[in-house]
Amino acid sequence: MENNTDYIFIEGLKVAGKHGVMAHERVVEQEFQIDVRMEVDTKKAAQSDNLADALDYAPVKEKIIEIIKTNSFYLIEKLADTLCSEILKDKRIIKVELTIRKTAVWGNGVPGVTVTRVNA
Repeated sequence: MENNTDYIFIEGLKVAGKHGVMAHERVVEQEFQIDVRMEVDTKKAAQSDNLADALDYAPVKEKIIEIIKTNSFYLIEKLADTLCSEILKDKRIIKVELTIRKTAVWGNGVPGVTVTRVNA
């Protein structure tokens, strides 16, 4: 019996957006760093060597950028949940783990959140 777990991931994606509780965070863009790991069966793509059989991470990247730039949430938890919900619309994705870091908030340390969601 096979027990394989495969992931497609994007690390260190930097996107400017207006998210946060403080009033100035919702007016002036700040940088968010996104890491996303998507559990997906890659066997078909590995066998065919064809992008059509793979989970193409470029559209995932573009959707993340679009959501961050066109919305403004108070909490990064809401942003993370929204991103995961959008990513999981692709039913090939079994599970998504997404981390958002607010890189410019503090001079010493980086706050953020990591959420994990599973496709229903």
